Amino acid sequence: MWVAASLLCLLSYMWWEAHRNRVVSVEVALPDFPESVRALTIFFISDIHRRSVSEKMIERLKGTADLVVIGGDLMEKGVPFARVKENIRRLKQIGPVYFVWGNNDYEADYRELDALLWQEGVRVLDNSVAMFESETGEKVALIGVDDISKRRARLDLALSDIDEAAFRIVVCHNPAIVRMIRPEHRISLVLSGHTHGGQIRLGRFGLYEKGGVKQVNGTTVLISNGYGTTNVPLRFGVPAETNLITIRRRKQCDDKREV
Repeated sequence: MWVAASLLCLLSYMWWEAHRNRVVSVEVALPDFPESVRALTIFFISDIHRRSVSEKMIERLKGTADLVVIGGDLMEKGVPFARVKENIRRLKQIGPVYFVWGNNDYEADYRELDALLWQEGVRVLDNSVAMFESETGEKVALIGVDDISKRRARLDLALSDIDEAAFRIVVCHNPAIVRMIRPEHRISLVLSGHTHGGQIRLGRFGLYEKGGVKQVNGTTVLISNGYGTTNVPLRFGVPAETNLITIRRRKQCDDKREV
């Protein structure tokens, strides 16, 4: 009897871990960030999959971010488009929304998803760039690269029309994009998801490494543990998260805390 009760408690805890609405705040200070921009705050959410975005979380986030970036896997096969539309509309309450494709987004009718994103005013960054410019003319490039596993990633194409002096942020669903980045690309920051941090971890052991901020060949890389789940709606040792990322110049970096 106690075995069954213990198993039920464990499964309940794993379900709770998978459905938390944590917003992990991350400050990244980089020496080449435009001084005139001062700070740029991005609400980054990846791997939504089958979840409904929490309205309470949205209320907490209003007024905290300059823009929203969906880092792929907004949906998967079997997710109703009505739910996807509602998730997009909730995220739009925070700020303008940008999107990159993930592997699971292609499981559904991706043409219908693309049309929905366009109808809702979401900017799709499919091997393309969105440019932001300060009053003094300094520029920030938000570079979206399509999914690697579907062989759609064209970093070269995305970089082909960017001002040489622009500060560069790459968003790609799969963190394997770092293998394509070269020093001459001058990529300062990469935002990714995809791994779910392993989703179920036993201490240090998991199918993938736990998310967080790290340095790879001089580029700062943030990998989110993601908001949803795949295969089973459970997590252990790596609770669901979203990320509120503030990019600044000349401040202590990699400060990670929950808000």
